[in-house]
Amino acid sequence: MSLPPEKASELKQIIHQQLLKMDVHGRIREVLAETIREELAPEHQQLSTEDLIRALRQRGIIDDVMKELKFVTDVNEMGKTSAPKPSTHFVDREPPVLKKTNIDPTRRYLYLQVLGGKAFLEHLQEPEPLPGQICSTFTLCLHFRNQRFRSKPVPCACEPDFQDGFLLEIHKDSLGDGSKMVDATTMLSICDPVHMVLIKTDTFGETTLAASYFLEWRSVLAAENGITNVAVELLGVGTESKVSVGVLNIRLEMYPPLNKTLSSEITSTQFTLERQKTAEKERLFLVYAKQWWREYLQIRPTHNTRLVKIFAQDENGVNRPVCSYVRPLRAGRLLDTPRQAARFVSVLGHERAPVIGGGGGKQEQWCTLLAFLCRNKGDCEDHANLLCSLLLGFGLEAFVCVGTKAKGVPHTWVMTCGSDGTITFWESLTGHSRYIHRPINPDDPPLAEQPKPLYPYRTIGCIFNHEKFFGNCQPSDAVEVCVFDLHDESKWKPMSGEAIKSVCAPGATSSVPPFPPLCASTIDAAVTSNEMEVQLRILVSEHRKDLGLSTVWDDQLSYLLSQALAAYELERTTGVSAGNEEFQDAVRRAVPDGHTFKGFPIHFVHRNARRVFATCLRSPFCEEIICCRGDQVRLAVRVRVFAYPESACAVWIMFACKYRSVL
Repeated sequence: MSLPPEKASELKQIIHQQLLKMDVHGRIREVLAETIREELAPEHQQLSTEDLIRALRQRGIIDDVMKELKFVTDVNEMGKTSAPKPSTHFVDREPPVLKKTNIDPTRRYLYLQVLGGKAFLEHLQEPEPLPGQICSTFTLCLHFRNQRFRSKPVPCACEPDFQDGFLLEIHKDSLGDGSKMVDATTMLSICDPVHMVLIKTDTFGETTLAASYFLEWRSVLAAENGITNVAVELLGVGTESKVSVGVLNIRLEMYPPLNKTLSSEITSTQFTLERQKTAEKERLFLVYAKQWWREYLQIRPTHNTRLVKIFAQDENGVNRPVCSYVRPLRAGRLLDTPRQAARFVSVLGHERAPVIGGGGGKQEQWCTLLAFLCRNKGDCEDHANLLCSLLLGFGLEAFVCVGTKAKGVPHTWVMTCGSDGTITFWESLTGHSRYIHRPINPDDPPLAEQPKPLYPYRTIGCIFNHEKFFGNCQPSDAVEVCVFDLHDESKWKPMSGEAIKSVCAPGATSSVPPFPPLCASTIDAAVTSNEMEVQLRILVSEHRKDLGLSTVWDDQLSYLLSQALAAYELERTTGVSAGNEEFQDAVRRAVPDGHTFKGFPIHFVHRNARRVFATCLRSPFCEEIICCRGDQVRLAVRVRVFAYPESACAVWIMFACKYRSVL
């Protein structure tokens, strides 16, 4: 990494002062004289640089200098004195925060080091990034036994320079037998893998899922000295799940070191037994599912066309029962209500799995929860699975519904069954759309008043959660005539709860990945709001300048817009509108008689100011405000970022103007 000239000279000056302070030059002269006297013959008075450096190293002078040169700044002190300056290489915008980890000497840890990557051939021709240049980056995300970690972003390259270490506590969920140190035999029975997800972020901040890998860490239990090095080959996702992405060099180490290691025969036998047990459970479930499907088709031949989804492919192309994608998930202190959970899920981006080539077919890919959260976007199935899991965590009876929307487009959404029998549909992509379902009775007389459905759903084939699966066997699969009496087997054909539990319960099989906890947001909402607002002001001023218009900003009017943006987010979250009267009164007072006020609010789930501005200009209403002409034109813009878990955010922006009406 190169530095600008002024920084380089400043750094040289600091080092020079430190060397003078330690009298390093005097000590080098002493060592030089001593070395010449002791090691060289009088007739051969020549000394190479290597000889001198070796002599300095032997006497510990180089080590003393390196100890004195402290480059680590205390984070708390840095915060008190000045704001961190932007780095010259825009890989990671946050300054490195060095945290001390409290290690409990009575607990067992796995130290996982990622020591670089190789053979990332897609980036073979990638040029070396220049200083200050924004480049695409790789980030490695890990989950192990309720602990989550994230590596520093590294520039995409054929050999990405991953140099990160993660301290994983083996017994995170339970304390074991009092204060007893967990031994190798007990650890061998812990079959939770380390789930590793590789995310690629491009120069525009767009994320893509590059690879998802389950690391079997227990090989370290049989390693000599409790240390082992593993070369992990990462494969692609979706249609590229058989194609190599690259290789990561990983070093595993037990801390404290094991008193007694296991033999490799014991570990390999354990792995074989686990694989056989999992394969047998999955085989029995497949036999049962085939039998259930045959019975379902015998009820009515048209059932063959219904969307009854028993298995779904994950990002690695592995077929898993749909019930394994859902599990009660508690958000701790991060989310307080089911409606807030729905809002959080809706601000995660919506993107269909990429398809190579045309044809218009939809690529099937249900993501594991870690891959969905780390990427911060996914398809409607990912959103529905997460929302259902969160609603189950809040104690509701929730199901994922598989069916179609208008024009027969496949879709998934969430349904909750109230204790009073009320059926509510939740649209996971919007968050604020909740619909009470009142079925139409097709046997009613023609003139009888029927409820008009407001929801966009047309048909429903099946519903499921972590314990139950029901196939719709009513005469029509149209949602508007469906009766959701799940206890009536003539309307909903159930699957055996025991069969589902055998393959979908936590820890039932090694092929079902554990659910990760949600992480708090790392976004400072106020700082991000200010940054976006400044950028938008610059973009608006430049755009108006190109049109030959001057720009005068009204800070007070901008500030007044905040209350409207807060009210919009509150309405999206709770469904309750509040504060509109005060906002209208404030605007009336801020706009003098004979002046006109115009405002345009818009909502985004990303923080890219240029994309926001380009989108706003496509709206004729917003373009009219930004390009406003008239007498005494005053412009205003307000940005309000609302942060949610996983660094997801809802971004509300309002452009406004006031001007004197000239007839």
